[in-house]
Amino acid sequence: MKMRRIVPAVMLTVGLMVMSATIVSAEETKFDLKPATTMKILLTDAVGKRVVVRLDSSEEIEGTVSVVGEHLVHLSKLSKRDFFDAFVGIDRISAVIIRAR
Repeated sequence: MKMRRIVPAVMLTVGLMVMSATIVSAEETKFDLKPATTMKILLTDAVGKRVVVRLDSSEEIEGTVSVVGEHLVHLSKLSKRDFFDAFVGIDRISAVIIRAR
């Protein structure tokens, strides 16, 4: 009888913990857009995060931002391309898509 009460309580507790962890991680990925924000500053703030970079040619590359230099950004762990990295010219990027939720 006690076991029937304990199992739902444990499941509810675990569910609430998972939901709160998701909310905390979503809050950590917020980016503030300021009037002086450039593509380089945006990418620098995204170091270590997964992004989709849309190029001027409309091609999209998804990966983790590793390093941001003066003219290039290094994307590692590319999706759908095992064992590949990309070096993309910052001036060729038309949009950066970042998961916010």
